[in-house]
Amino acid sequence: MTFSKTWAAGVALAVFLAVPSSAFANAIERACNASDRDASRSLCSCIGDVAGDLLTRAQIREGARWFDDPQRAQDTRQSDRARDEEMWQAWRTFSTAAEQRCG
Repeated sequence: MTFSKTWAAGVALAVFLAVPSSAFANAIERACNASDRDASRSLCSCIGDVAGDLLTRAQIREGARWFDDPQRAQDTRQSDRARDEEMWQAWRTFSTAAEQRCG
């Protein structure tokens, strides 16, 4: 690999590592802002930031869907599937942290 390819790969990696949490957290932030709950933009932004810190991309996408479909969250909570249990536990950790950090 030449210097320029190595440098380009390093820059791409640095950009990737710098962007993901806020970029993917925006799904939660957008869902929060679009919901009928009485939440300020700054609160939704904070919640999105916490999601980016604690949840995987897949968990963020699934959690964002719950804003429009609370029954989907309930179904996940009551499910016996290991993946759903993992999602629910991650969401509980996230929601506790969001409450502590965002008020």
